[in-house]
Amino acid sequence: MTSPRCRRVAETIHHEISQLLIKGLKDPRIGFITITAVDVSPDLRHAKVFYTLIGNETDRKNTAAGLKSSTSYVRQQLGRQLRMKYIPDIHFEYDSSVEYGNHIEDLLREIKPSDDS
Repeated sequence: MTSPRCRRVAETIHHEISQLLIKGLKDPRIGFITITAVDVSPDLRHAKVFYTLIGNETDRKNTAAGLKSSTSYVRQQLGRQLRMKYIPDIHFEYDSSVEYGNHIEDLLREIKPSDDS
């Protein structure tokens, strides 16, 4: 079970990273991404940042490389915004749940017309 503090820290990290993306990270490899969730460890030392993006597999690999290279900058910016003793280590992970949901929706659409016959 997540503590209220973990949830608040996760929400703050989510907001701050989203703002960084809106202002624009200078890495051209980072495509149009959306932060879907942030999961913070109970000791507040690690944060997994889940994201989705519009594009193909090549765009996904380029974005992952761009995010990995900008991790230290993102952490530095979080350190300026968060008032914490330790700033969590940031780990970016692609969130495939949106693609999976779209796949399930497509399957359900295929099934529905056959039921009407």
